[in-house]
Amino acid sequence: MVTLQNIQSAQKTIAPYAKSTPLIRSKFLSELCSADVYLKLENLQVTHSFKIRGVINKLLNLTSEEKARGVVTASAGNHGQAVAFGARELGFKAKIVVPTNTPKVKVDGIKQYGAELVLYGATLPEAERKAKELAQIEGRLYISPYNDELIVAGHGTIGLEVLKELPNVEVVVVPVGGGGLISGVSIALKCLKPNVQVLGVQSAAVPIMFESLKSGEIVKAHRHEAKTIAEGLSGGVERGSITFPMVQQYVDDMFLVREESIRHAVYLLWENEKQVMEGSGAAAAALLLENKDLFVGKTVALVLTGGNIDDSLFQTLLAWEK
Repeated sequence: MVTLQNIQSAQKTIAPYAKSTPLIRSKFLSELCSADVYLKLENLQVTHSFKIRGVINKLLNLTSEEKARGVVTASAGNHGQAVAFGARELGFKAKIVVPTNTPKVKVDGIKQYGAELVLYGATLPEAERKAKELAQIEGRLYISPYNDELIVAGHGTIGLEVLKELPNVEVVVVPVGGGGLISGVSIALKCLKPNVQVLGVQSAAVPIMFESLKSGEIVKAHRHEAKTIAEGLSGGVERGSITFPMVQQYVDDMFLVREESIRHAVYLLWENEKQVMEGSGAAAAALLLENKDLFVGKTVALVLTGGNIDDSLFQTLLAWEK
């Protein structure tokens, strides 16, 4: 189990590579739900996503032998960019497997950091199976996007930063895919301020963690996942994942939001805050839009996880909303 001490250690480890991102008050969202709403802007992070936090913590803890072997991972895009960036900075080779429908901005981001890119499969689970196969064949170390204590600890540094900037925070909303982010954030928050409410949010199109919590055990990803604008939250949770019991223990509740709410949140965050968000990055704001009454009178922090959205899609969303 990841501890507060692991997260505090990770904060020191990653400091030369990952930013402490801004936490800003949103006047618009505060007025919308009669609350005090703050935005944790991980879209302004290195590689424009929170993923660098966990990845660089993992890569800096590799042995010389592991570095020499090289690494391989699967990703919906942001984790892959972080691994590519980290491997380049630390001087070893990385191979990134992504689904064939991965947004161009994320594919280009991986390429620009010099990693070897493999486009494979229609879904993230298919890409993950391919990456693990390549790890066996080529002797590389497989880096999970979420099922790793060092990854979780690195992501937990967001929780430390939120509490430092906003010690009176009452509710923190975190998007959920495999659970690596919310596991780390919730452990940091609950250990330092147990009465903080931690809420998770997923798209109704890819509700794997939601369904797993409801059933009390990890459920399989749908063979043909529904199309979602929040591809960063897609994919399943592998059997035995360390994140599932952490989410069970530390997260207060999990919600699903509609795809149209995520699209609207992307638009509103640009229109009112001038922040470019991808679908998964805007999911926390989508929860607020659908459930205003949950937040009335409270001090709320929304973790906005990333801003890697294709420009064509972004412009289409803005035009459609208008």
